[in-house]
Amino acid sequence: MAPGVKLMQKISSTLLFAKLAPHVIPALDKAVHKLSRGKVMLSAQMLPGVILTAKGARTGEPRTTPLACMPEEGGRTWLLIGSNFGRPGHPAWTGNLLKNPDAEVSWKGRDIAVRARLLEGEERAAAWRAVLGFWPPYATYQARIEREIRLFRLERR
Repeated sequence: MAPGVKLMQKISSTLLFAKLAPHVIPALDKAVHKLSRGKVMLSAQMLPGVILTAKGARTGEPRTTPLACMPEEGGRTWLLIGSNFGRPGHPAWTGNLLKNPDAEVSWKGRDIAVRARLLEGEERAAAWRAVLGFWPPYATYQARIEREIRLFRLERR
């Protein structure tokens, strides 16, 4: 494990982080991603990340969201975790994917067409175990809220 990862896991599990991070991290990620022409995301220095572009559930307009992800199969599929930093409501991007599963991700400077699928049942349970092994603070987020955190698998179209 890289130096600082344990510290970042501890920090990311705090209520203060849950309160501040949603307002700071996405804005920084969008700016750095744009300046680097899609090659860099600040948050990806700790966790892999994608920039998700999906149609808005109500408007149909493209919505761009930087997200941590868990790459699978060497970057052929990705798990997205709708943790919302352990806050009560589902993040908006999850509703967008439920209504409009065809989307696009920017991954390591490449734009890739994907289809999102909400995981349920045993498939979700297996993915959740993998996610907790990948980034244990997700367990803290889940314990803090009553809703079940949504997990999506993105597959290349």
